[in-house]
Amino acid sequence: MNFLMRDPVIQGSSMAYHPFIPHRGPEFAMSAMLGHQPPFFPALALPPSGSLSLPGALGKPIMDQLMGATDTGLHFSSLGHQAAAAHLRPLKTLEPEEEVEDDPKVHLEAKELWELFHKKGTEMVITKSGRRMFPPFKVRCTGLDKKAKYILLMDIVAADDCRYKFHNSRWMVAGKADPEMPKRMYIHPDSPATGEQWMSKVVNFHKLKLTNNISDKHGFTILNSMHKYQPRFHIVRANDILKLPYSTFRTYVFPETDFIAVTAYQNDKVSSITGSKG
Repeated sequence: MNFLMRDPVIQGSSMAYHPFIPHRGPEFAMSAMLGHQPPFFPALALPPSGSLSLPGALGKPIMDQLMGATDTGLHFSSLGHQAAAAHLRPLKTLEPEEEVEDDPKVHLEAKELWELFHKKGTEMVITKSGRRMFPPFKVRCTGLDKKAKYILLMDIVAADDCRYKFHNSRWMVAGKADPEMPKRMYIHPDSPATGEQWMSKVVNFHKLKLTNNISDKHGFTILNSMHKYQPRFHIVRANDILKLPYSTFRTYVFPETDFIAVTAYQNDKVSSITGSKG
């Protein structure tokens, strides 16, 4: 089923950016890359509270996060099996790729369902043990170069600097947002893969889980209850995970996928759609 195409949220040449970073030798020990965590980047550096606006600021935190991973000693240890064997890879995989021409487009799957929830005020249940998103976040990509390799990622960022409450059958601002935990960027486990492989299927992020456990050790996305969030989808043309800090990100945002995190459904109209008792 085809749905409305979504272009990158930042239009024109500024929608994707090239960090002109002088290449230098690794500043981290390879042994630090042998972790067994899920494929997440930890510690997304969000802009100061209140500075995040749609769509302009959506691209900036990505590079802050990836640069932070190399400069603050995080050492990419959370890349799990994908980085664990990095020291065994031929050096040619880390060399610059040939220039290719592509024009990625992203289609949101189950768009009608997302819009139905959005009209009611989407709520996403978060638990200590981690809970998958519903509706699930799925997209279909077109316009990729068939032979080039791509890494697909997703993260969830604060949509504003407010805390909410459900009162008199509607959501309303209840004050200033609580401090956010460092955000994690989820790398689709099939990454990297060719454009042909990505375009042949629906890209499903069903393994991403949401939690309110600030001590989470499983790589889940940590959110604050009663706060509003916006999922973001990213396409990076790169043939190796280790190239991410030096790569161009194309960021896509579907406004109808924003939601308020809750520990139990607040709106009966939402819980009736999910078929859950909250």
